[in-house]
Amino acid sequence: MTSTYVPTGIAGIISVFPCKKSQVQTTRSWDFMGMSTTIERRPDVESDIIIGVIDTGIWPESESFSDQGLGPVPTKWKGVCDGGKDFVCNRKIIGARSFSDDESNEVSARDRTGHGTHVASILAGRQVRDANYYGLAQGIARGGVPSARLAVYKVCDPGCPDTNILSGFDHAIADGVDLISISIVHPDLSELTSDAIAIGAFHAIERGILTVNAAGNKGPSLSSINSYAPWILAVGAGDIDRRIADKLLLGNGANLVGNAINAFASSDEALPLVYGKEVTISCPETNASNCDQQCLESRFVEQKVVLCDKQPNLEAFNTSRPLGFIYPSDFNFSIVMPFSEVALTRNDFNLVKSYKFSTRNAKAQILKSVAINNPRAPFVASFSARGPSIFMSDIIKPDVIAPGVEILAAFSPIASPSGVTWDHNSVKFSINSGTSMACPHVTAAAALVKSFHPEWSPSAIKSALMTTAWELSASLYSEAEFAYGSGHINPINAINPGLVYETAFEEYMMIWCNLSRTLGDMIPTGASCPMKLTPKEVNYPSMAAQVQVKRVFKVTFPRTVTNVGQANSTYVASIEGKPSKLHFGVKPKTLQFTTLNQKMNFVLTVRGEKMNPLTIQRVSLLWTDGVHRVRSPVVIHTGKTSDVERVLKLSMFYLIFVVLMIVILLY
Repeated sequence: MTSTYVPTGIAGIISVFPCKKSQVQTTRSWDFMGMSTTIERRPDVESDIIIGVIDTGIWPESESFSDQGLGPVPTKWKGVCDGGKDFVCNRKIIGARSFSDDESNEVSARDRTGHGTHVASILAGRQVRDANYYGLAQGIARGGVPSARLAVYKVCDPGCPDTNILSGFDHAIADGVDLISISIVHPDLSELTSDAIAIGAFHAIERGILTVNAAGNKGPSLSSINSYAPWILAVGAGDIDRRIADKLLLGNGANLVGNAINAFASSDEALPLVYGKEVTISCPETNASNCDQQCLESRFVEQKVVLCDKQPNLEAFNTSRPLGFIYPSDFNFSIVMPFSEVALTRNDFNLVKSYKFSTRNAKAQILKSVAINNPRAPFVASFSARGPSIFMSDIIKPDVIAPGVEILAAFSPIASPSGVTWDHNSVKFSINSGTSMACPHVTAAAALVKSFHPEWSPSAIKSALMTTAWELSASLYSEAEFAYGSGHINPINAINPGLVYETAFEEYMMIWCNLSRTLGDMIPTGASCPMKLTPKEVNYPSMAAQVQVKRVFKVTFPRTVTNVGQANSTYVASIEGKPSKLHFGVKPKTLQFTTLNQKMNFVLTVRGEKMNPLTIQRVSLLWTDGVHRVRSPVVIHTGKTSDVERVLKLSMFYLIFVVLMIVILLY
């Protein structure tokens, strides 16, 4: 859903738009990224960093939020602990607020879903030994910046209305947080003028606060991303070198591996294997084969494993249920199940189906899940939203990816670990997947960089994380950088990036001006819009441009870099990658710095011949001084239509909509 903004003419109000509800996006990861417990830290500075977590609340009694060993609350903190009845803050959780639109719920910052607790512990949880989910992923749980302080803003219960989100941002800014982590995404694609997260983050960046946001879980479709504002650090999800998998044993001796997080095996021995349509008397064949709700007869499925043509709705099996389900899935990750299930690739599922129909008294046994090695990591998760944005195609989003698959972290003991209402298991730690889990990894990395460079601007920290990221192989993804941005974050290297691309607030303001001159006038800085700026002209660490289909083109990317490495250093430019029919030029090719914080300009020019629709050409621009590698992805792409055609089609849509409304009102 999209909606146009309504200028109000009221000072301090950017736009008026319909209030929507956003959705939350569902510990080995730190070691995987090289952030072991022995890395160099600056704990005194780290403990002065306050991170605002805008989410579903938190479970304050969790061991992950112990304040043992932490010093006094930073004097710069201006917030309060208003978490509701029996909610107590400490020197770790230094502030809490709740914004609820549900009068039936007690106003409390306590986490009823587990999402906010999980996110906060990934970000800044203290070390907890012997953390596990029913024995799975056992080890020491810890956050990326365990000494940092947390300020919690509960805006989801469980939906996340725009009004709550904006209130969360406003209070976080006023309370004095240093960073904001928000693992929430609008369910529908939205323009910036009606995106509460983009507006809240814009206010934050004006105050020098970086917002890190989940990219969303609507991948792998192209242009499924809804976090595309240049002033936001948008995070996609990748896997790590450990996976949680499940084994399925068939009566013929076959041993298959699938995706599921099962705390318990289906049984101690193989059970009868039945097919959905064989165990129903009330549903059409297709519905029964899919194990649709109310289709399975409980007397036919008890003590059996059921084969389903698609994943069943577990809410339907509250009272009588089989001891296990087998179904096909295209996803490459496992989720927590309330009882034994296994999701197989379609090829393996067909093997099981073939066995079932060729064998009398077919049997199967689903084992308890185990941790296995994942040699292909990091690989972008199938659910991770892809760019480019349909509203802003001249910018690469997501910006980076981070671990977001099967992450063990603290959980709310009153929440269902599987999300199924009849699952009343209570756990201290659970395993979740989503860009929601990737987001706090990047926020923690940003806090780590900030602890070494407290004076750096939000855009400098963002640039450091982007230009030092691990490069992924574009050949593995048809979406190229629109799947993973600049790559997978490398927090240790980001501490010393060499050069940074700093973006001035005025550049972000000009993006608003590009949307509307009137809208730009209402930005609460008193500034007018003397000029406009397109996204590709913003001093951004990555570069992208959509060009017209089958047209010769020339694109220029003016950029400014700041030297944060060594005072006397010389950087030389090079282009990595060889796309067909594209020609690149960098002027100047050499940057000679004599002092720290010195700024120098360059221009990257790209010329190309005619490109077909839905084509992506990409290279990397590399600046190196022999010590640092400052890498920026460069993407030239086409869409199905040109910019003008998109505007015309959108205008035609609104015209048709208005005509239809008039017809309805008249008749």
